Amino acid sequence: MLELSDIDAGYGGFQALFGISMSVQPGEVVAVIGSNGAGKTTLLRVISGLLPASSGAMSMEGVSLRQTPPHRIIETGIAHVPEGRRLFPRLSVESNLKIGAFIPAARKKFEERLAFVYELFPRLKERRAQLAGTLSGGEQQMCAIARALMSGPKLVLLDEPSMGLAPVIVAQVFDLVRRIRREGYTVLIVEQNVRQVLKIADRAYLLEVGRIKASEPAAELVASDEIRKAYMGI
Repeated sequence: MLELSDIDAGYGGFQALFGISMSVQPGEVVAVIGSNGAGKTTLLRVISGLLPASSGAMSMEGVSLRQTPPHRIIETGIAHVPEGRRLFPRLSVESNLKIGAFIPAARKKFEERLAFVYELFPRLKERRAQLAGTLSGGEQQMCAIARALMSGPKLVLLDEPSMGLAPVIVAQVFDLVRRIRREGYTVLIVEQNVRQVLKIADRAYLLEVGRIKASEPAAELVASDEIRKAYMGI
């Protein structure tokens, strides 16, 4: 589905990613773990076109993402839930969801997509007229994920979905990821909460200082003493 080969990227004269090669197959939940500054958010920004790669190849179902204009990447089936959620706080929940359905293919199925996300997240239907900025942290993350689903994506990129949330809400957020996976979505998730994300992922890539240091089934990384000591505090 998603294929990256030898991707380099950075900001100005600063190189943040070095020779990244990875893949995501249909139906998988793939995690990218690593410490602050490892390049995890940069990786998702490159995939969704917010930051151009400087070299390498990148494709979604055979379509070159490097040759696709950034505003057209969503049409390849990729939806990005950014770090910090980035909702429009002074717009209602439903207005935020409408923004997620701006591409022509999604506009044609707006009512169908809206009914789907309201069925998936009944709390959002209850709060559809409420300003998004007045939702709780967990509800805002729910809204951000639902907005991404409005485009009818094949692959959902999740950037640090648990960041800044209370532990009880973190558990709810990871349950949301399980829920969208059960609905048939493929997920690439960047997350610092290694313990939690490896419970829901099929495979994981360990990113250190812009380079992939390991690529293993999630269960094997959980069992790794090195990973447990470095990233789980065990």
